Amino acid sequence: MITLTERQSLILKAIVRGYTEGGNPVGSKSLVQELPIKVSSATIRNEMARLEDLGLIVKTHLSSGRIPSIKGYRYYVDHILKPEKVDGKDLKVIQHSLGGEFHKIDEIVAQSADILSQLTSYTTFTLRPELKDSRLSGFRLVPLGNHQVMAILVTNNGDVENQTFTIPSDITGDELEPVVRFIDDQLVGLPLQDVLRQLTDEIPLKLAQYLQDPDGFLDIFGSVLSKAASERFYVGGKLNLFNYTDQQSPKELQSLYSLLDQTDRLANVIGPPGQRIQVRIGNEITNDLLKNYSLITATYDVDQHGQGVIALLGPTAMPYSRMIGLMGAFQRELARKLLDYYRYFDELRTGR
Repeated sequence: MITLTERQSLILKAIVRGYTEGGNPVGSKSLVQELPIKVSSATIRNEMARLEDLGLIVKTHLSSGRIPSIKGYRYYVDHILKPEKVDGKDLKVIQHSLGGEFHKIDEIVAQSADILSQLTSYTTFTLRPELKDSRLSGFRLVPLGNHQVMAILVTNNGDVENQTFTIPSDITGDELEPVVRFIDDQLVGLPLQDVLRQLTDEIPLKLAQYLQDPDGFLDIFGSVLSKAASERFYVGGKLNLFNYTDQQSPKELQSLYSLLDQTDRLANVIGPPGQRIQVRIGNEITNDLLKNYSLITATYDVDQHGQGVIALLGPTAMPYSRMIGLMGAFQRELARKLLDYYRYFDELRTGR
């Protein structure tokens, strides 16, 4: 395990901050001016040589200065970094952007990805709170004409999902009414995952009492139900990836951009909700496409409604102190907004 002296820690901190904020290698002369302690340029060069021997900083071919290594960033994040306090301007942007009227949880979560991306200029991800406790609250079919029907499903959390389908010409609205009543009588109040499980065994048999061929309706109901029960990531600032990818080939960039549209792969990369803000750097991210990036993830907690995740993908040379400070503030404001939404919906539902 590496242990640095106070002076070495100050030098490493200054190199990380200088390089991530300015983009240029940091030399001993600039460190003389920036360090909070009085020390000679020769002493700094000796300490920099020690940090280089430890693999925490590296020399570039373009300058006599040094830049942090992946190992150096890791040490800085684990042992030196203190999250930067979010300034009032950024906090107002977050609160104002989350202060509008939203009709669905997904609207809030999707907006959050865009806000965080605009604040950081990086690519961001938001995952809505876990849906393990979501229950079916209502289901309706609304005829639209020309054999078009809109299926509307409501959960106890206030989520509303809808999809439009074309039904076979030999099925009438009158035939579907008993089916909708069956769902309201037998399935409302059950967890969504339980209803999904019943779709494969009990429900088809029971629906056969009302429909000669229930497969078409089961496809409609199953589709909108799966959509309501699925985990959904929202991505903000996709194009921001191209601002710091000059060392990657067009083929790698295409694969990376494609990754952002694949929910299952993104879920594996970002991981489940955890207990705190987590920083993964380079090869610590479980995808070779991201070996030149850093990923910051934070779990937000919405009490009994579950936990969600926000994540930030950027270059390894990102200003970690500012980014972690922003993530912490965003984590709190998003949880507060969602709690307000759930509380408001609960009051509407109960009439209190």
